[in-house]
Amino acid sequence: MWLMRLNRSTDIGLRVVMFAASHDGGQHTIDELAEALAVPRHHLAKVVQRLQRLGAVGTVRGRAGGVRITTAGLATTVGTLVRAFEGEAEVVECDEPVCPLRHGCRLRGALRAAQEAFYRSLDPVTIAELIRSPTREVLLTLHPPTAQAPPAPRQTEESPC
Repeated sequence: MWLMRLNRSTDIGLRVVMFAASHDGGQHTIDELAEALAVPRHHLAKVVQRLQRLGAVGTVRGRAGGVRITTAGLATTVGTLVRAFEGEAEVVECDEPVCPLRHGCRLRGALRAAQEAFYRSLDPVTIAELIRSPTREVLLTLHPPTAQAPPAPRQTEESPC
């Protein structure tokens, strides 16, 4: 059975944008993301750089820095991100080493068509659509947004102060 399998960078990239999108635009450090997604920090940092170049996430350096989803990132389709990370590699390699069946074989074309159908099926799905589900509620339960300090009590006319 043939199985379309995404490379590790693609998997991490999709997880990063989904995680960032599910946290209402909050900013997360590389260390926080690596821990939350259970991936190596070094690999995650490289993936975040690619996502930034694609415009899917924004980054801020420094002590108060971090990674956040962008508006463009929310609108990005899964097909676009998968193509960007997977590249134009074909499912089978017929050239290195040269396959003796290559001239009369139709397998390469059939697999190329199947791969494109896979990408096309991901093209209508945006990152924003992926987080609009009960899964988002579960993620928010596991990782609630940072609580803000309660507002200072209002003074009323009855208050002696």
